[in-house]
Amino acid sequence: MKLLSPAISSLARLRSWRIDAWKNNPVDAQREVLQDLVTAAQYTELGRRYHFDRLFSVKSFKEAVPIHEYEDLKPYIERIMQGEQGLLWNTPIYWFAKSSGTTSDKSKFIPVSEESLHDGHYRASKDVLSLYYLRRPDSDLLTGKGLIIGGSHTINPLNDEAQYGDLSAVLLQNSPFWGHWLRTPHLEIALMDEWESKIEKLAESTIKENVTSLSGVPTWTLVLFKRILQLTGCKTIAEVWPSLELYMHGGVSFTPYRDQFASIIGREIQYLDMYNASEGFFAAQDDPAEPGMLLFTDHGVFMEFMPVEEYGSASPRTIGLNDVEIGRHYAPVISTNAGLWRYLLGDTIEFTTLRPFRVKVSGRLKHFINAFGEEVIVDNTDRALAEACQQTGAIVNDYTAAPVYFNEKMQGAHEWLIEFEKAPSDLAVFTTVLDKALQQINSDYEAKRYRDLALQLPQIQLLAQGTFSRWLRQKGKLGGQHKVPRLSNDRKLVEEILQWNTTTFA
Repeated sequence: MKLLSPAISSLARLRSWRIDAWKNNPVDAQREVLQDLVTAAQYTELGRRYHFDRLFSVKSFKEAVPIHEYEDLKPYIERIMQGEQGLLWNTPIYWFAKSSGTTSDKSKFIPVSEESLHDGHYRASKDVLSLYYLRRPDSDLLTGKGLIIGGSHTINPLNDEAQYGDLSAVLLQNSPFWGHWLRTPHLEIALMDEWESKIEKLAESTIKENVTSLSGVPTWTLVLFKRILQLTGCKTIAEVWPSLELYMHGGVSFTPYRDQFASIIGREIQYLDMYNASEGFFAAQDDPAEPGMLLFTDHGVFMEFMPVEEYGSASPRTIGLNDVEIGRHYAPVISTNAGLWRYLLGDTIEFTTLRPFRVKVSGRLKHFINAFGEEVIVDNTDRALAEACQQTGAIVNDYTAAPVYFNEKMQGAHEWLIEFEKAPSDLAVFTTVLDKALQQINSDYEAKRYRDLALQLPQIQLLAQGTFSRWLRQKGKLGGQHKVPRLSNDRKLVEEILQWNTTTFA
């Protein structure tokens, strides 16, 4: 099988000219993407509404089409799910990715077209593979199998044709036949709904496979690792899969998990960050030495960037790639080949390089704490938490945080609910290190912490192991791409978890 490596590396080099074309000319690539999208959708219901046949520039497109959030497009999407076509996109849509970016009771169903699958997700996946082999031509990645820790799959009951599932399940269900040879486990296990049984089946079925790569959300990957070590009696994952060389992650920041992965795997492997959402495959890390992910500019998605301070204004301003700046936070606004038009994605990103364009996800528009003017985002808390863990030897499984408001007895504060894999020996020291790290990262937080005038030291509540999983199960959100919201600007979520935790473990 290792004889495959030179051949695969040669194929990667042949593909590199296509990658170089959009990588070196990203603005031109984006203009062509928008023109193709508008031309294709000009006879759809939405295209006729906004006169797509008259739009010949980015400026005219932005003037004609308003920015949409999910609720704005929901009536169209519900009609498509009931069997109507030609509303948002010109080809039939039979698949929907059930978005799990939040743990709210309401789910979002993102339309997935043939074009978004093949010209978006699958094409981007091929580019990721090509970029990897261009950097590591002697890699044995494809001499083994890729373990995909994907989501569940459910048939949409609204009509006989439409189906939905987590994005990973939609991609697996529609992947070409040869793709099944390169991955593990079998499809019937990969698409199981019940996650505790699924982890058991995943562990049992993959122990004897030659696994060379992994992809999945870090929390569930760690759960799988621990079960595999229990079943095998091995001390590290490298003993189970000696050819493992790559872990592809996304969905949440990998920063709090990096040390834990290094310890449990037991040797050096490559880690690559992916920005692959239900709405599209937007970016991937092309160089492990670079913290940012290479922006994919020719994969069926036209991108605008809203400065976060514009969010909530009557006519929010967006800019293009020519005008973005390093270090500023933007909310991506996307138009896609599945019929999302000027759609506010909900993430916040910042650019790390401009030639080429690389980005990192810094948080969510609605996942932040700014109760006292501190403007704390998820990127801040992830980095501060990683520093606290490094200095104290603690290991965190999951966390969420929210403000504690002023009252007659105390100033404001941030309350953290943390589920530790390994708790710090001294929680007070951990809290102090966390607080100091957050002050170094965020000057607004530092100003509010000055002499405890506005904010006091953070309050940390230790949760029993498994608390967040139990809470997610109660919400019907256990497994797959479902994540605990890191930050909230009110106390609704924290109070719910605290009350439920007290009731459960009292």
